[in-house]
Amino acid sequence: MDQREHNNNMKILFAALALTLLVGCSKPAPVAPGVVKLETPDFHVNPATAADVHGVVLFKGPRAAAKSIDMSEDPACVKAHKGRAMDESMLVGKGGALENAFVYVESGLEGLHFAVPAEPAQIDQTGCWFRPRMVGVQVGQQLRVINSDPVTHNIHPMAQMNREWNHSMGPGDPPILRRFVKSEVMIPVKCNIHSWMHAYIGVLDHPYFAVTKADGSFDLPNLPPGTYTITAWHEKLGTQHTTVTVAASGKVAADFAFPAK
Repeated sequence: MDQREHNNNMKILFAALALTLLVGCSKPAPVAPGVVKLETPDFHVNPATAADVHGVVLFKGPRAAAKSIDMSEDPACVKAHKGRAMDESMLVGKGGALENAFVYVESGLEGLHFAVPAEPAQIDQTGCWFRPRMVGVQVGQQLRVINSDPVTHNIHPMAQMNREWNHSMGPGDPPILRRFVKSEVMIPVKCNIHSWMHAYIGVLDHPYFAVTKADGSFDLPNLPPGTYTITAWHEKLGTQHTTVTVAASGKVAADFAFPAK
């Protein structure tokens, strides 16, 4: 090998070495075979320090008379309600108690990962309504949809952050199971067959949500101590927020009052 050929070979060797060093500096080291990337561990609340937020959601204003729903296009639906069905978008009880408000922790749990319930949430199509009208589900938790009616229904969650889907269910059809992969409050649900059927799904990445009862009450138990933004959402009245700080083993009230619109 003459000197010129030796010099060329050395140049090629140095260039290859420089390229190897450059690539090694610009890219992360490859993951060794068999190594599994660990997920964020589930957060477990210490029962000895668990806190509780409870409250009541009220409607402050004159109550409008409930409107009747015309179900005459489907005789089976008329029969289910004995000929008289009433709108359920504003259920106001004694003392202004507001039913079917969705209450949840909006902030204060950042960075915590909670186990997904094994038990699915459920929506039933019964009496030509969605039951319940408000339902909460965790990200990744199954939503089970059934049809208990003798007529065909259609469930159509019109999600924005999650995938929108649309599924018809005839009488006796097997349940359908779906999951949502992102937080989204709230997802409106309709039936493309029966226009009066509506529901709402609240999807959270934690288990701290509730739907107010007939007396307007709700409870968010087993919270880790901390400061939280609690939000109440209603399909006709919008949202309200309040901030609470809960000490270890403490209890605090978070009440809401929605004015008439």
